[in-house]
Amino acid sequence: MNPNKSPDPLYPDLEVTKELEKQGDNDTAFGDKSPGVRRIEIIASCFTTWHRWVLFISVFLVAYSYGLDGTVRYTYQATALSELGTSSQISTVTVVRSVVAAAAQPAYAKISDYFGRISILFISVVFYAIGTIVQATSNNLSAFSGGAVLYQFGYTGVQLLVEVLIADVTSLRSRLFFSYIPAMPFIINAWVSGNVASSVLGATTWGWGIGMWAIIFPAMAIPLLGSLVEAEWRARRKGLLDEIPSPLKTLAQPSLWVEIFWQVDIVGLILLAATFALILVPFTLAGGTSGIWKAAHIIAPLVIGFVVALPAFIIWETKFAKHPAVPFRLFKDTRMVLAPICIAMLLNTAWYTQGDYLYYTLTLAFDRDITSATRVQNIYSFCSVVVGVALGLVIRRVRRLKWFIVAGTLLFVLAFGLLIRFRGGFSAHDFAGLVGAEVVLGIAGGLFPYPTQVMIQSAVQHERTATVTSLYLASYSIGSALGNTIAASIWNNSLPSHLLNAFNRYGVADAATMAASVFASPLDLVAEYPPGTPEREAASEAYREVQRYLTITGICISTLLVFASLCLRNPRLGDQQSLPDAEGFQVPTLAKERGLHHDHSPTRTAVENETGNVAVPDGYDPGSTEGGNKSTKIMANKV
Repeated sequence: MNPNKSPDPLYPDLEVTKELEKQGDNDTAFGDKSPGVRRIEIIASCFTTWHRWVLFISVFLVAYSYGLDGTVRYTYQATALSELGTSSQISTVTVVRSVVAAAAQPAYAKISDYFGRISILFISVVFYAIGTIVQATSNNLSAFSGGAVLYQFGYTGVQLLVEVLIADVTSLRSRLFFSYIPAMPFIINAWVSGNVASSVLGATTWGWGIGMWAIIFPAMAIPLLGSLVEAEWRARRKGLLDEIPSPLKTLAQPSLWVEIFWQVDIVGLILLAATFALILVPFTLAGGTSGIWKAAHIIAPLVIGFVVALPAFIIWETKFAKHPAVPFRLFKDTRMVLAPICIAMLLNTAWYTQGDYLYYTLTLAFDRDITSATRVQNIYSFCSVVVGVALGLVIRRVRRLKWFIVAGTLLFVLAFGLLIRFRGGFSAHDFAGLVGAEVVLGIAGGLFPYPTQVMIQSAVQHERTATVTSLYLASYSIGSALGNTIAASIWNNSLPSHLLNAFNRYGVADAATMAASVFASPLDLVAEYPPGTPEREAASEAYREVQRYLTITGICISTLLVFASLCLRNPRLGDQQSLPDAEGFQVPTLAKERGLHHDHSPTRTAVENETGNVAVPDGYDPGSTEGGNKSTKIMANKV
């Protein structure tokens, strides 16, 4: 491989100095490209094959760091909340993080499109480190949750920008494989994370286990930031960025602040965050007592969220926002945009019903130690990445996604059926059944989440890549919040009574006190009462029954995934950054030139047949950029 060879251009049709055409209407940010989008296209055009591989390796290092941190942090979080006597609030912490992630995704997309990927990536790393420090030094639930919010804000930014950067520099047929670079560390972390968590908790406290990542992660982010800065420096040296103001110069001009206000859609982002918080958080705050649902601090946020915040957000985005954070016009493409968003949301909603309290179930109902419990939690990630990477290589040849996605959703349903059967027990048979179910769940996870992400990215032009990626990842976060909310509602409202009844049946003295103690700090019971004791048997029975409720709920939700996957189209993935008929802007013109009839349906183009495939006219090469939307492409400069 020649390290100085330029890769095939993704934006081959326009010189970088040519003024960009305006496409779309004034209701959205569909006009001239944002400065950040133009900046990354120019930077990407300066990448040689060697520089591109340096970027991918740097992405892997960052992903390895935040992937291992996220895996062991979940174990530390369970330990921390148990020590603080608030283990039942684990879903509250997770829901708050999910709300922040969902609201932050569109915000990061809008801001990075305007100010550029590099500066926003740096800010995300700073938030990540600060949040980690706050969490590590907390001594109550409020401080721990506050640190989790800051950490999640940084983590969300890094995760989104890594995915967007990969989409910026890869073609459609290769994107699935390269999109798995941030996930590849799970192949290693799935097996070492249990040892890391166990060793850290054995040698020191959960606080240090979390806090050390405030040092490790920023250090691992340096190569990625450095590779991007170096590429920008080379582009600037060639004079390619002279017409694009730097982020600092933009902020230094008060005359542009109003434009920034409208471009970023600050009002819309605030309303979006308020809507998520007001609707999702109260469900987990209600706790295990049904009477709490009547309390004003639960009812009031729900009413305000549904009656005020949600309608206000929709009205603002559709009537007043000049550049909406959530462009509802994209949802008109139900088969390539709306269906993938539904898949992302339903996936995490179903997954968290079985995964949210899996750690406690493994330690108490299966009698697994920290290492084993952590590894079982990671089986899904390991299997999904292995299968997904292999699928990425297959897709480079096959160039079709839909039926792999459908197969994955069917396996997802099968896995939940196995989880209903294997939900607890101290025998090797019971544990093997759970492991098998998680393996099937992981195989399913390798067949449809990332392919669906590539599907939605292919449906829009490059300047909307960050937007739709943020919407897709935000849907993941919304699904996480919904799944955690459902799981917490079932757990908090069912487990206390099941524990009390089980302790009474087994003749445990002071059953009410014991039930309350186990509900608040289940890991204390694991340490004090081995399998075979009445206390442990009673608690395990209660945990298995509640886990059954959770997995039955999960299989009901996962069946909806199958229907959503069947709604997808099945386009052929080419060597472009997006499909030639992305958003349908250019295909009507092509159809007119070829004398073809144009169907004005928002979800079907003139050259698309009834199977959802593109019917290519004679002489038209779908792998070329001829007939594509030229406003989205820039000439790659020879290096």
